Amino acid sequence: MLYLIFSLCLLIMIVGCLGSILPVIPGLPLIWGAYLVFGLYEGWASYGLWMMIIVTLVIGGSLALDQLATVIGAKKFGAGKAGMIGSVVCALLGLIFFNLPGLIIGAFGGAVVFEMIFNKTEFNLALKAGAGALLGFLCGSLFKFVVGAILTGVFCFLFLVKN
Repeated sequence: MLYLIFSLCLLIMIVGCLGSILPVIPGLPLIWGAYLVFGLYEGWASYGLWMMIIVTLVIGGSLALDQLATVIGAKKFGAGKAGMIGSVVCALLGLIFFNLPGLIIGAFGGAVVFEMIFNKTEFNLALKAGAGALLGFLCGSLFKFVVGAILTGVFCFLFLVKN
């Protein structure tokens, strides 16, 4: 039964890694949940409660950095506060209404439109800010994927060493 639970948790973690790139799936929270379920099931034999605390902190930090990546990208490419806010707000709205394409277009378009409206930025400079927001979003997604893959690898390693 232990191997069945391990396999199910591993499958959930793989889906979580994919979810780090596809924003319709809560990637890192799924990985965290699989760690929690497996730890509770086996009484923390493969990894202790301290490992769960470390995983929680790593995932929490990764999610926070992911949100900041879009803002930092926009700022590095010249966006003001309005552009950064527009990027995040429109990315979330785009995700809700249009899924992945809406998220990508929203991150870019929100920065461009908000820069032009609220900061009176020229179109070329607003496009540059939008490109920075999109680049930040893509970097954040890649970062979450790498963190998810590492956590999945650690999960497998700890299980195999113990069992």
